[in-house]
Order: sequence, then structure tokens, then C-alpha cells
Amino acid sequence: MQSYQINVYGIVQGVGFRWFTKRLADKYRIVGWVHNKLDNSVEIKAQGDEADMSSFLSELTQGPGFYSRVDKVVKQAVGPFESNNFAIK
Repeated sequence: MQSYQINVYGIVQGVGFRWFTKRLADKYRIVGWVHNKLDNSVEIKAQGDEADMSSFLSELTQGPGFYSRVDKVVKQAVGPFESNNFAIK
């Protein structure tokens, strides 16, 4: 099991990035949450098995589409946490 705090920078607010992240998390059985930060970045806390997490992170860097742009993804390992779904905050 892998657990990360992930900060995504670029054009990631107002472009459906949180909903995109939720769909990816559901697709790869990732639990945790995503929310917008005041500095116009998006913060994600995510937990899942190694293979699913790798696929989740790979697709996350592509963004939801034409109007978004991911410039940087900062990933930091965190301790395991309790969750049974992925939420948009």
C-alpha cells in the first residue's frame, strides 16, 4: 500500500481537474481526497496499491484536457490513513 500527499501546479483550477482526479481515483481504486488550494494549486491525499498508484499518477500528469495544464507534480510519501472512498472537498 502506498500513501502520498500530492500537489499539482499549473492551470488546474476551474478546468474540471478535481472531477478528473476523482474519476481516475475511482478507476484505479485509490482512496483519499482532492481539494483546491488558495495558491491556485490542487492538493491530493491518495492511497492505493503500488500498480494502481503508478497508473493513477501517470494519468494525473496529463490533466483533464485542452484547457488544463500540469506544470509540476510534487509527491511526498505519508503514513497510511483510514478511508474507504475518494472525495472532492
